[in-house]
Amino acid sequence: MAKENRKYKDSLFCDLFYLDRDAKANLLSLYNALHGTAYTDEAMIELVRLEDVFFKDMKNDIAFLVGDCQIVLGEHQSTWNENMPLRSLMYVAREYEKLVPVEVRYRSGRIEVPRPEFYTFYNGEDDYPAEVELRLSDAFPASEEEPKLELIVKAININPEKNNPLLANCRVMREYSRFVEETRKHKGDKRALEKSVQECIAKGILAEYLRRKGSEVVNMLMAEYDYDMDIAVQRKEAAEEAEKRGRAEGRELGRAEGRELGRAEGREDGIRLTKEAIKLHEQGKEAEEIAVILEIPVEQVQLMLS
Repeated sequence: MAKENRKYKDSLFCDLFYLDRDAKANLLSLYNALHGTAYTDEAMIELVRLEDVFFKDMKNDIAFLVGDCQIVLGEHQSTWNENMPLRSLMYVAREYEKLVPVEVRYRSGRIEVPRPEFYTFYNGEDDYPAEVELRLSDAFPASEEEPKLELIVKAININPEKNNPLLANCRVMREYSRFVEETRKHKGDKRALEKSVQECIAKGILAEYLRRKGSEVVNMLMAEYDYDMDIAVQRKEAAEEAEKRGRAEGRELGRAEGRELGRAEGREDGIRLTKEAIKLHEQGKEAEEIAVILEIPVEQVQLMLS
């Protein structure tokens, strides 16, 4: 796989909910659907996504402030990821670092920060529940103590067949979900994707958006396909490397166990021969005779009897 494919590329999801000219309207619709509100003022949304942090060529998908009181972080995943709470912890820490000036951090009085919320929007092909909570504390070693740190990510399955209420309440998310379903079978085939985009326009699926950005959308889908394929290759390479290391470690462990077994058997054999040599000596046998009987050097017999 070409090395340049190992760079993060903004996805269709990121474009719809963060980069497009209508992204704030889409985010406001998404926020309303998540909270059961009916806000209409897009000015209350402030985009605050982190760019290229922590991991080379990676950034979080969407992050926005709602007024001064809330910060919402969302990730889109086509592969189920149990580590989203840990990643979200890293992201929100950097968000607070950006939001709270250095000169304010050391004040003695309490500093107010926006209340965080974390979401993962999953639309992969593996079967997962319509909605589930992923907790940071699940990654901690087992303990009877209450965790001193917790972070909860609400993972929402946006595949149409899951009928998550979010899709009923957020038109753009519903149409995005349908669009992915319509185009999924054509990933990697540019001509088929172009045709599928036209069919979606005819069906009224993201129609206005696709009329404006049809060719860009196809390129984004092709880049997503390349990225997903590259991630799959990296996972396969990592699994093969782990298997190779495991075999090597297993062989070394086997050799070590063999050496230890040999030493143990040698000790047992030495004890047995010593007992036999002493018994023969008590019967009046000389060291030379014992050596012949036990088939060992006379010097060894002499050491046993000393």
